[in-house]
Amino acid sequence: SLPLLCLVWRSAGNNHGVQAAFSRASTSSRPLSLSIHRVGRAFLSNSGRAMSASTSEVAPRVLVPIADDSEEIETTCITDTLTRFGASVVVASVKADGELVCKMSRGVKFLADVTIADASKEEWDYIVCPGGMPGAKHLSDCETLIDMLKKQKAAEKKYAAICAAPAVTLTPHGLADDPATCYPAPAFLEALKNPVEGDVVVSGNVVTSKGPGTALKFALQLGEELYGKEKADQIAAEMLVSR
Repeated sequence: SLPLLCLVWRSAGNNHGVQAAFSRASTSSRPLSLSIHRVGRAFLSNSGRAMSASTSEVAPRVLVPIADDSEEIETTCITDTLTRFGASVVVASVKADGELVCKMSRGVKFLADVTIADASKEEWDYIVCPGGMPGAKHLSDCETLIDMLKKQKAAEKKYAAICAAPAVTLTPHGLADDPATCYPAPAFLEALKNPVEGDVVVSGNVVTSKGPGTALKFALQLGEELYGKEKADQIAAEMLVSR
């Protein structure tokens, strides 16, 4: 049988819109047989801030940078969960050639909303780095992203990383000097300046986590950092997640 191709994408600035297309890959046909679209859009105000179309409240803006071989479970948990909170989540490709399609660590293809160059022109309330290898290394090698993270730190704004990313993306650039956690491989733990045990570790404006199995806890904590514990507990209950 023909392999299953899954293409997942989000609309930039879309608060709740999530689209997916699934098809049987074929060299002789265009891979699009089913599309799913959930509405509930966001729009940009004159100041460039994402706003909810239903409430006109300014929504926190979250950037999720991805590369080839980023971890897809973590990426999906981050984007999906924070969208449920009401955040405006934008996925940015760090690929040097400007390609938006990223083949993730287990072969799922994600279509990013924007390039990292375009994302660097905007302000972000949160920058959240998924793990995966060598995806986390690709993030670390992206000068534009690292400059953005350094500016985020200097401005005392929030950023986060999970799995390999705390050790591979953040630590080499002085972005994870405080207590942090990561995927529990010896090489990653040794790279951290101050490794601590915990599924999710909050150190000031920086949140880190271990990997795919802790990705929902991680994403819920990010939501709590933006919206408070009561809202996070509500979203967790709706998702049937124990906190």
